[in-house]
Amino acid sequence: MSIWSFQRLVSQRLITWNMANIAGGALMSLSNNKFMRGVGSQFVGWALVNFAIAFFGQKATENRLRALPDADTSARQTKEAGNLRNLLWINAGLDIVYMLAGRGLMQRRRSGAWMRGVGLGIILQGVFLFIFDVMHAQNVPE
Repeated sequence: MSIWSFQRLVSQRLITWNMANIAGGALMSLSNNKFMRGVGSQFVGWALVNFAIAFFGQKATENRLRALPDADTSARQTKEAGNLRNLLWINAGLDIVYMLAGRGLMQRRRSGAWMRGVGLGIILQGVFLFIFDVMHAQNVPE
């Protein structure tokens, strides 16, 4: 698989996950339970951000593919693969920060039910994104 096809696959997977994410978040946001609404708000919010990342990332990839005269060469594929791998590992590190921030929100003494739900929502999104980023970083084609 070319690095360009792999990048398309990663973007499509992110879009697919976030279609489910936004649907689940919307349902949770309808709940009478403040904690569930807090979790749901994060599912919806992160889905919107991830849709934008996937959309603009794919557009940038397509533009780059068209603009590079050596896009199909082995050297370019290797360089692009390394760039993507590095980006995914950086994102995995950021995912850990998200999880820690969510934990902090959940543990604040004065956090109400909604804010604890927001914290759990952030943790859950961070866990998913960590798995997503690590899995893809390990599988970037050479």
